[in-house]
Amino acid sequence: MYLKLMITALVIILSFLLKQVIIRLLKSKASKTGVDHRHTLNTVRNIVNLLVVIAVFIVWSAELQKFAISIAAFVVAIVLVTKEIIQCFIGFIYMQSTAPFRIGDWIKIGDFTGEVSETDWAKVILLEVDINTYEYTGKSVFIPNNQFMTLPLKNLNFMRRYVNHTFSIVREANHINPFVLKQPLLDKALSYCHPFNDVAERYNALIENRLEVKISGPAPSVTITTTELGKVKVTFSVFCPTHEAFVIEQKLTNDMLQLWHDVSHANDTNTVAGKSA
Repeated sequence: MYLKLMITALVIILSFLLKQVIIRLLKSKASKTGVDHRHTLNTVRNIVNLLVVIAVFIVWSAELQKFAISIAAFVVAIVLVTKEIIQCFIGFIYMQSTAPFRIGDWIKIGDFTGEVSETDWAKVILLEVDINTYEYTGKSVFIPNNQFMTLPLKNLNFMRRYVNHTFSIVREANHINPFVLKQPLLDKALSYCHPFNDVAERYNALIENRLEVKISGPAPSVTITTTELGKVKVTFSVFCPTHEAFVIEQKLTNDMLQLWHDVSHANDTNTVAGKSA
């Protein structure tokens, strides 16, 4: 018994030291080459942990066999109690076999969106991303693996570099023909997207080739519609670098409100002049 305890402790200690050595080597290599080794690090951790479990199981196989026989009457109860754990392990096997995402990918699962930072047999850890601003919130989200078998999963990895950003602005009509604003706003959008237009075209083509579908972009668009309450709704769509999306949205919002104010003021001036005449 004492020998097996010593062997188990030795296996655990050696596995810990092995993980630390490999992690330091990979991190040192990553700092020199600039290559992201997080996926490799995560794989190494999972493999070493699995080997430790197998080794401990082999060492204690006789005791575990006796224990299993002694609790045969409680197998059903144990399965029911550990159902969630079993589902998480099956979910881990499912993800490893299908590879719907990798470490560093952006995904959306249920109501959560984030970057995959770590996976293991029980959970996936996400660095939460605000889908409206494409910024990290600083929060970590722990998703049990069984959720990936029951909830829809979206891989948003293409959005890490470029995104087809769509947003709308709603205003009261105020006797303004909003279509007089469409071309000036489109010109503004084109000017904001011009510095990265060539790269956006290549990236847009890359996404279309990989997905084998036609997506909107890279040219920006401005659409004018009305809401159910009869208000004017101006919708912008720009294909731009992810980190520039919110900045461009703010610029176009400012341009939209300024042009709306100028046209409204000009209409009020003309109305007053007409009455005076």
